[in-house]
Amino acid sequence: MHKLKYKYPRIRIIVFALFLAVGLTACGGEENVDLQTYVSEVKARQKSPIPPLPKPQTFEVFTYNDGGLRDPFVPTVEILAVESDNGLKPDMDRERDVLEQYAVGSLKMMGILEKNGRRWALVRASDGTLHRTTAGRHLGKNNGEIVRITESQLELKEIVPDGLGGWMERMTTLAVGE
Repeated sequence: MHKLKYKYPRIRIIVFALFLAVGLTACGGEENVDLQTYVSEVKARQKSPIPPLPKPQTFEVFTYNDGGLRDPFVPTVEILAVESDNGLKPDMDRERDVLEQYAVGSLKMMGILEKNGRRWALVRASDGTLHRTTAGRHLGKNNGEIVRITESQLELKEIVPDGLGGWMERMTTLAVGE
């Protein structure tokens, strides 16, 4: 029995060594031949030399002397404000009409109504509500007063800032279907 005890472990070692040898020969097959060929080609290539770094440029030193120059923050020309007080200004104390809360561009003239010789314009606001207005009433955010209502349009005189601290008049029309 003593001999059998040593015999089986040796067989296990021999069988393991055979499997290991067969496994290692499978790794060295023809599958890696193209990879090995490519690696040897890359290693055999001519190596190109790296050009040397260029020498740094030398710059001429310039000293800025601002003693005789004008200050860029002081204006050379005195700018006088032009007053455009032509006496025109909007009446800020009057009661505002409902249509003055909308910009003229957001309003659409839908048509007109005529009753007892007086012409009314039907104007639709951007929120979808339909308003009735007539000449002499105000409309839009630029103090616009309705001057005339025709069958196809509404003429509006607006008082807008002129950019110089004063006011100027501007005529605007609101046509049916715009």
